[in-house]
Amino acid sequence: MIAQIAGTGFYVPDRRVTNQELASFVHLDDAGIRKRTGIQERRWAGKDQAASDLATEAVRAAMEQAGCAAKDLDAIVLATTSPDMWFPSTACLVQKNLHARNAFAMDVAASCCGFLFALSVAEQFIRSGQAKTVAAVATEVKSRFLNRSDPATAILFGDGAGAVVLKPSAGESGLLSIRLYSDGSRSGMIQIPAGGSRRPISQQSLAEELHVIRMKGGSLFKAAVQRLTDVTHEILKTHHLQPSDIHHFVFHQANARILSAVAKRIQIPMDRLVMTLDRYGNTSSASLPMALAHLFRSGRVRPGDLIFLGAFGGGLNWGGALVRS
Repeated sequence: MIAQIAGTGFYVPDRRVTNQELASFVHLDDAGIRKRTGIQERRWAGKDQAASDLATEAVRAAMEQAGCAAKDLDAIVLATTSPDMWFPSTACLVQKNLHARNAFAMDVAASCCGFLFALSVAEQFIRSGQAKTVAAVATEVKSRFLNRSDPATAILFGDGAGAVVLKPSAGESGLLSIRLYSDGSRSGMIQIPAGGSRRPISQQSLAEELHVIRMKGGSLFKAAVQRLTDVTHEILKTHHLQPSDIHHFVFHQANARILSAVAKRIQIPMDRLVMTLDRYGNTSSASLPMALAHLFRSGRVRPGDLIFLGAFGGGLNWGGALVRS
């Protein structure tokens, strides 16, 4: 038995942060930021909003589209690297908010690739028969972990959440394939060095700004393009498909240069890619389900369409999935 996407949803905070607002901090103008990233604006959470709040609204939207209630959820699998707190899990806080008393709840952490990891876990609960209705959600409030004078990161990241509700498939539609990979030997490419048990927050770590995102942009760009290209070819080859057979490509919305380079490598036109980067920025693990929700709500998806999902992020982690609508 395979799992199908019964509903999608997303949520972003109200506050719009334009390139003009950031220009004075990072010493880049609007045109420079758009050229480097493809981003025009991003959303940042309000002071009283946390990752669980965004996730709750995204799951609610997905449940509404799926035609199910909170009591119908058997499990909530949540991806984040900006949790409300270290414990309890952010998933448990979402379960509380939804009053989903019949659902067990768990977090996974795989940086920008987190949604694919959550989707894989959720799909296996469906496939094994342990659950019939599962919410997979990714949520991030990365704006709390930025050095706002660092142009490498301050202009990139936004806040948001995206979710899907999975149910057993009665036909040919569903998740056809998921592949996940990790390479911990390259963990230093993007990280928040302090705040964990290795290096707890201290006056020294704060002074050295080790509690914010640090990124080696050039190395990360090369690795992202190569890994996303490889996993796309691998999954398509497994299913005896060509890129031209895929109706929609939904990749993690990292930056426009990465997306353009991947499209060129796999030889597809840019209009085959779902793009939300310009409006929301890089929302880390949430960007993939947010873009997927936009696609499903656009009216462009027809029954039987093939959709490719791909993501890459810190860890390093990367992966892909093939979905039939």
